[in-house]
Amino acid sequence: MKRINALKQIAFEKKGFDGFLVTNETNLIYLTGFPGAACLLIPKKGENTIYVYGVNYEQAKAEGKDFKVELVKRGEKLPEKLSAQMKECKIKKLAVDTLSYDGYRLFAKAMRGKAKLKIQGKLVWELRKVKDEKELELMRKAGELTTQGMKVAHETIRAGVKEYEVAAEIEYAMRKCGCWGTAFDTIVASGVRSAFPHGGCTDREIRKGDLVVVDIGATYHFYRSDMTRTFVAGAPSEKQKKIYEIVRLAQEKAYQTIKPKAKAKEVDAAARKVITDAGYGEYFVHGLGHGVGLEVHEPPGLSPESKDKLVVGNVVTNEPGIYIAGFGGFRIEDTVLVQKRKGEKFTDGLYSLEVAK
Repeated sequence: MKRINALKQIAFEKKGFDGFLVTNETNLIYLTGFPGAACLLIPKKGENTIYVYGVNYEQAKAEGKDFKVELVKRGEKLPEKLSAQMKECKIKKLAVDTLSYDGYRLFAKAMRGKAKLKIQGKLVWELRKVKDEKELELMRKAGELTTQGMKVAHETIRAGVKEYEVAAEIEYAMRKCGCWGTAFDTIVASGVRSAFPHGGCTDREIRKGDLVVVDIGATYHFYRSDMTRTFVAGAPSEKQKKIYEIVRLAQEKAYQTIKPKAKAKEVDAAARKVITDAGYGEYFVHGLGHGVGLEVHEPPGLSPESKDKLVVGNVVTNEPGIYIAGFGGFRIEDTVLVQKRKGEKFTDGLYSLEVAK
């Protein structure tokens, strides 16, 4: 209820709404802890109600705490049920986190002009950007699981193994340690494919001397982590060692700037300067990082264009990279909590380029 009350304070006391409708699946998990609700209606006066279809009704009654659970029966129209509840709660000005065009049209029709409807997605994001202690506990665990998966990647990569075989070992290891699933599709990109930042995972066989970029994440109680390491299947060349060291130094410089009140674009600039000064600026083709939480890409964004400022409780990625087509790519990434004095890494270790085989 603490998160609901915080949203009420923003939406009702500061913005003047008298009702808030939550439809986004991730926002619903954040506010209710339950993954199967169709929507959540929060009135200024009245009972908070989650609406569920039959397939999730029994689970909602078992897991949906501190909420009235309303079944949407077969043949019933959800917009009509919501409109009736809004009338009962005397809601005249409703905020909604998100609605599709068709959803907006159907809901507006059901209300028949009896209430004003306004999209206010940023209000929930303002809460979700700053993690509370319970969230941080879950994210630390997700980071530990991800780090364990990366250790298995390091142990598995060698010439003759296929990318998808490495991915399978990583995911199996994380599952065995307790993860609820992957945070995103596992990336194991080898050889020239390592120069593709989102290279995915294929049936390519890793060859001796290949660069291998491994980008993985574990989910734990809905919360996610994100980690990347770059390895070489065998002894690295001098060029590979040189570029890897540039990326490693760029990541360290950025990490040193991750603190409260830091401008996100300046954190990005700290890493980008190292890479640019080394002559590889054109090959750093993405922003330095992004927020992480219930989703793997959240605000705040760390990029040259970002207008965000970091605050205590933000969890962000720090992931500089250099990608040279036809040669290969290098990326080092950790998930980092913004704290009062310095960042806390939820993922760590394995900063060596070479795979000991």
